Amino acid sequence: MPIAVDIDVMLARRKMSVGELAERVGITPANLAVLKNGRAKAVRFATLAALCEVLDCQPGDLLRWEAEDDAAPEAAALRHPL
Repeated sequence: MPIAVDIDVMLARRKMSVGELAERVGITPANLAVLKNGRAKAVRFATLAALCEVLDCQPGDLLRWEAEDDAAPEAAALRHPL
C-alpha cells in the first residue's frame, strides 16, 4: 500500500506506549495496532485528529505517501490518467 503509517515513530519520540495512546485517543489497543501496522483500509478524521492532539503532531507526521513499484508505469498511468 502506498500510504505508510509512522505512529511508531511518534510514540518513540513522545516516549508513550501503545496502550497509553489507545486509552487517551479512545480506541481499543487492537484497533490502534491495525492502524499502526498499516493494515487499516480507512481512518476517521476524528480518530486522526485525536491522534494528532494526543501526540501533538500534524497528520503528515503520522501518514506519508510512498510511490508504488515503478515496474509497471503503464499500469500506474491507467489508474491515474490525469
